[in-house]
Amino acid sequence: MPRWWVVVILVAGLICSLHHVHARDLDGHYAAQNPELHAWFNHLKSGKGLCCSFADGVSIGDVDWSMRDGHYIVKIPDTAVFPGSKDYLDVPDAAVVSEPNRFGPAVVWPYFDGAGAVQIRCFMPGAGT
Repeated sequence: MPRWWVVVILVAGLICSLHHVHARDLDGHYAAQNPELHAWFNHLKSGKGLCCSFADGVSIGDVDWSMRDGHYIVKIPDTAVFPGSKDYLDVPDAAVVSEPNRFGPAVVWPYFDGAGAVQIRCFMPGAGT
């Protein structure tokens, strides 16, 4: 692939991801605005480990998560990192964050496993649920 394609892909990915609210404060930019919330995000964990240690959280709307057969299901937002996300994924019970949501909207921490499949490291239902 020509080098300029790499730049085009990176710029397109950045532009596409700007319209999604990232739950994790990636570079500490918002830490000064709300240090308590920043610290809380950095310590969130599920039965699969720390949420922010391996994957970045993305807030999702109420229409993008639900329950089916007693388990949460989520739809990963269609972004440059996860293009074409259309199907709902089952959230493993171990991935559910058990503490109350202080952020508000539901948050999911997706990642790719070694085989390239999308997995869910953590999921936190929206506040009030």
